Amino acid sequence: MSKAALKKWLPLLLLSLCCSCAQAEPPKPLLWKVGDADNHIYLLGSFHALKPEDYPVAPAVDAAFADAETVVFELSPQEMQSPELMQKMLRAAAQPPGRTLEQNLSPRSWQQLQAYTSERGLPLQTFEHFDPWFMALVISSTEMQRTGFDPKQGLDQQLMTRAADAGKPTRGLESVDEQIAALDSMSEEEQRQALTEALDESATMKSELDTLHAQWRAGDDKALFAAMGTKLQHEYPKLYQRIDVDRNNAWLPKIRQMLDQQSGTDTLVVVGSLHLLGPDGLIAKLKAAGYKVERL
Repeated sequence: MSKAALKKWLPLLLLSLCCSCAQAEPPKPLLWKVGDADNHIYLLGSFHALKPEDYPVAPAVDAAFADAETVVFELSPQEMQSPELMQKMLRAAAQPPGRTLEQNLSPRSWQQLQAYTSERGLPLQTFEHFDPWFMALVISSTEMQRTGFDPKQGLDQQLMTRAADAGKPTRGLESVDEQIAALDSMSEEEQRQALTEALDESATMKSELDTLHAQWRAGDDKALFAAMGTKLQHEYPKLYQRIDVDRNNAWLPKIRQMLDQQSGTDTLVVVGSLHLLGPDGLIAKLKAAGYKVERL
């Protein structure tokens, strides 16, 4: 390579190397240690779809995993990996006999959906007898995978595998039926709104996901809640209540029971990051209950 060419390409090469080094830095975890007189638990905020370069995890996560005798997730690994999970979701999302997705949508939204599925190569007829909330999930999942985010690389999925390899007992905070019910309980208006928003934002979803991902990697709990929780609170207050507040309230006694037991067993609890953040998050609720809470 000539000196002129080297002078031209060296800054780009150095920039590439610096970016690679920065990306190799483990994400700063959304990880808290909660304790009482007998034992403690770790609460870890997950990002449900990640990239291979998000690993390895930070040493603090490895240490929490090693210290914990039990690992708890939103759903148990057994339910997450069961073929019945998708079957139950499809049954819950099915329209009543004789009703179609098109009948639930405005002409504008139906035209948008036709254009979107055609552009993405999705067979719209496959989804014509499902609820709008399910179609919104299909769009979100499609866009996540198109932009390189893989559910199999999600932090919870990776820790499920590690727990199985280490022989650690696992369980879930809720059942798959309870989780699906939170989605299926959306009103028709909320479902149409969710699908319309998914369609409207499909073109910009990559930048939004990249922003959330960067906030999660930085461990920026305030920015992450502002981007996720505040939006849900303002635009979908009833949905926010059902999928975040109500579920947190249902999980809190189970987490307190882990802390109050006399066995001295330590537990790692891995849930979606939103469940830990903000005034309705588990961290705030445990602090209000008088437990010692420490960010790691």
